[in-house]
Amino acid sequence: MRLAHLADPHLGIRQYHRQTSSGVNQREADVARAFRLAVDGVIAARPDAIVVAGDLFHSVGPTNSAIVFAFKQFQRLREALPQAPIVLVAGNHDTPRSAETGSILRLFEELGVDVAVDEARRLEYPALDLSVLAVPHQALVSGERPSLRPEGAARHRVLVLHGEVEGKLPTERHTVEYGGALVGFRELGTEEWSYVALGDYHVQHEVAPHTWYSGSLEYIGLNIWGQRAEEVEEGFRGKGWLLADLDRGTVTRESVPTRPVIDLEPVRGEGLGADALDKLIEERLHAIPGGVADRIVRLRVYDVPRHVARQLDHAAIRAYKSEALHLNLDIRRPEVHRTVGLGAPGRRQTLPQLVREFLSNRPLPAELDREEFVRLGEELMDSVERDLAGA
Repeated sequence: MRLAHLADPHLGIRQYHRQTSSGVNQREADVARAFRLAVDGVIAARPDAIVVAGDLFHSVGPTNSAIVFAFKQFQRLREALPQAPIVLVAGNHDTPRSAETGSILRLFEELGVDVAVDEARRLEYPALDLSVLAVPHQALVSGERPSLRPEGAARHRVLVLHGEVEGKLPTERHTVEYGGALVGFRELGTEEWSYVALGDYHVQHEVAPHTWYSGSLEYIGLNIWGQRAEEVEEGFRGKGWLLADLDRGTVTRESVPTRPVIDLEPVRGEGLGADALDKLIEERLHAIPGGVADRIVRLRVYDVPRHVARQLDHAAIRAYKSEALHLNLDIRRPEVHRTVGLGAPGRRQTLPQLVREFLSNRPLPAELDREEFVRLGEELMDSVERDLAGA
């Protein structure tokens, strides 16, 4: 009994400003390509059942093109694997905030896909001796939670759930997404299931034996750089889906090609002038095999005073940015180190200073410019202080 486990395609997402020759946002096209390639892989593997553990779409109201594309891909699965059950649960991104708002996911029931939108569903497939409990995001955040324990006498028992398993995900790299439903590890009762297919976390991750996040199919989320670093630490590179053999208890990672995401070795700028920094930035970018063209690249440059940052060769930087799909040149000012507890009491930081420190160090979406992000935060704090002063 083999099960294909996919999650978090996020179809319809739009990032950066590049478009394809047909006028489609390039990242939207990248995400669609990854899903199509995953479907190709599933069809080639010919599993007995398929589960998609949430966030098929990036938003509750996806574009018509994203809906039609998804429908065609599920249609391909149904035609190629007519006997294989397909189970789809709603994630937090494709769950309407209002109960009165219908879910587009119900459209796929027309293809024979078993969809769980707002309530948990127990699905039985006697021909496969398989029972599936499909738990969407909404079932975990509203009202009384369903029991996450198997029922019945089926040999193969699978839990499909979209949420964050509390205390079981790496937090030091800030790769956990906001908005997911928290689930206690003991709630899952993992030892009672043949397999637990999880969605919401974007890095492939084994929570416990036969309990996995399959990860997203492309680099999606607030901290794609943390995702890349974590993948390397886990001993694998790239995105994909999982093929679980429920009889043997094995899980195989099936890779999906994605657009290159490159996080370069940081530059240390302490004591360097603008000309020296320009040269180091150029060397780092030119060292990328094939260059920055059409890549997603981050280069952090630490300890650069504001006056030096202003003197950098911004014309050259703009040229690099126009060549790359996205270049995040993250220039950071020197940190101020304070000694506390010696001599006279140290001066307390003002609220604007605290805000600046927080904004200067928090993880950012790849498309945001840190300096501009911090500047807007400072302007907001200034306006608030002015309003308070005039009250």
